[in-house]
Amino acid sequence: MAEESPFPTGFRLIPDCFDKAAQEALVDDIRAVLRAAPLFRPVMPKTGKPFSVQMSNCGPLGWVSDVKGYRYQPVHPATHAAWPQIPNRLLDLWADLAPEAPPPEACLINYYETGAKMGLHQDKDEDTFDAPVISVSLGDTATFRIGGTQRKDPTRSVRLASGDVVVLGGAARLAYHGIDRLIAGSSSLLKNGGRVNLTLRRVTRPAV
Repeated sequence: MAEESPFPTGFRLIPDCFDKAAQEALVDDIRAVLRAAPLFRPVMPKTGKPFSVQMSNCGPLGWVSDVKGYRYQPVHPATHAAWPQIPNRLLDLWADLAPEAPPPEACLINYYETGAKMGLHQDKDEDTFDAPVISVSLGDTATFRIGGTQRKDPTRSVRLASGDVVVLGGAARLAYHGIDRLIAGSSSLLKNGGRVNLTLRRVTRPAV
């Protein structure tokens, strides 16, 4: 009898999805994106408390957070320019892992410096949850925590190393998840250390 997975249905971890050369190429892609759409530090709605991560986006839409709330918008909050295109390497990944889903409209770029973390949260600001969320880890290893669709559900943790990919689909699409900590110095990919997380999302429902 097969052992039941401790993770929610629809959670998939693909270790070493990107080899070292592919990781380096993807870092170059993201650096080009950030030259056009620099990192910014979002703040919490209402309180204005800054996140511990810095952020940017690419694709037709980008996720932002400020005192007015969480939302997607077509322009960078500081430069007011349209977000750069999603790199082809990431579009190819989406096509491989979510071939039946419409194309992604947003790729969130989160940069974690040593000591940065992300509390448990749901990705629920989209108009549709039919497509999965696909996440790529680059740089230092992170402790990733995931639970169920209720905040009080039990959680499990797994380490995400550079080049690993996580898919949140099905029941896991709205699972609470977060990053507890980084293991500093566990990767030499990023010259200044830390971790970059790339999260591909479909935001709107396709036109019928």
